[in-house]
Amino acid sequence: MDRPGGLSAIGAFCSYVGTAGCFLGVSRALAAALPGLHRAVVEPAESAVLSGRSPGTHHIEGGGIGHRPPQLHPADHDEVIAIPEARAFATARQAARDEGIFSGPSTGANLAAALDIAARLGPGHRVATLQVDSGLKYLTGPLYSFG
Repeated sequence: MDRPGGLSAIGAFCSYVGTAGCFLGVSRALAAALPGLHRAVVEPAESAVLSGRSPGTHHIEGGGIGHRPPQLHPADHDEVIAIPEARAFATARQAARDEGIFSGPSTGANLAAALDIAARLGPGHRVATLQVDSGLKYLTGPLYSFG
């Protein structure tokens, strides 16, 4: 039975990719229940290897490893979204300030990509993503510097 806000209300899933294990596990489980699910992998624009560009240096931990993870195949996702590091940081800060979602830049990248997908899908569609970690380990770095 469909309920408002239930699993069937999810139209897309996106997640920042490192080894791709989390993305594959979650997206496969969701796609089994929701055959039309749109699956998007998220990577840093500065090292957008999955998008066909060259590897590069970035400061979004946990992903953008400079090569395609061996277990991630093109058939495993419908889209690749490259999020610039500055936007990932800004989105993480905004989520902490406005929504109480205290996290790091990889979650900021997830949220930025989810917002992009939601804007394309329009009203009545939901996008699921992940809060990868808390923002605690980022308090002494540039993400939450208060200088």
